Amino acid sequence: MSPQAFLFDLDGTLLDTLADLGSACNRMLAAHGWPEHPVDAYRRMIGDGFVRLVERALPPDILPSLRPGQLDRLVREGKEAYSAHLKDATRPYPGMPDAVAELRARGCRLGVLSNKPDPQTRELVETFFPGCFHAVHGGRQGVPLKPDPAAALAMLGELGTDRTCTWYVGDSDVDMLTARHAGLAAIGVAWGFRGEEEVAGAGAARIVRHPSELCAFAGIAPPVDKTQ
Repeated sequence: MSPQAFLFDLDGTLLDTLADLGSACNRMLAAHGWPEHPVDAYRRMIGDGFVRLVERALPPDILPSLRPGQLDRLVREGKEAYSAHLKDATRPYPGMPDAVAELRARGCRLGVLSNKPDPQTRELVETFFPGCFHAVHGGRQGVPLKPDPAAALAMLGELGTDRTCTWYVGDSDVDMLTARHAGLAAIGVAWGFRGEEEVAGAGAARIVRHPSELCAFAGIAPPVDKTQ
């Protein structure tokens, strides 16, 4: 039998990265004289990768007027601003390090799957969860971002497990769709950027309100759709 596994989203699930992501985008906007956003407004912009984050942050009249290559340059500026302040305010959600450590101690295979650029994803996971995860991937060239299921399904192979033994843990509709497309049962977290209502409406099989509740799913087979 395959070992039990948990695939985790990063932003809004394992780590509260909102302030650092929002501040980085605001630095990029301010450098061009464009209006900044309240940090809380970035809750609705994060989750689909850095390109979409920058597109959403730009003033509505700017994006259609950009010349070829300009968006790429703005994305690079945003990434550079973020990398320079990657861990200023970012912290694990209270109780999450203990929950992850407990799942690993129980023999679960653990992975992180994020749309954040891969180098930043790896650096953050190693900083805040050193040695805890068996596989970690962010956005990589040639690999489609979530909610495409390709990266999630590939990670099952890395972890040596299969979807009948795997829970997917996330905080957004993108995560719930990723789980659905991959044929995985999703656990929606209520503490993330989007909130309980969104993950419930997007099809979470279970909802948790504190990281310690995740440990209750160790040893419990997820309700996988056998038609997938």
